[in-house]
Amino acid sequence: MTMIEAGLDILTLEEVANYLRVTKRTLYRLAQEGALPAFKLGGTWRFRRDELNQWITENIGKQQGGHP
Repeated sequence: MTMIEAGLDILTLEEVANYLRVTKRTLYRLAQEGALPAFKLGGTWRFRRDELNQWITENIGKQQGGHP
């Protein structure tokens, strides 16, 4: 995988807010609290697509009481 291809798996705050259908403010709060896998790059939040998808899968299980 090239550096450019790897970069495609990094999402911005706005992209993730649209993907999760939440406000940027809510997403910013979750990232700051460490409730969502994120990192800062140059002072702005970034998200790895694979970590985000894993987080979604894990949290869906919690909300459904752990039942598939």
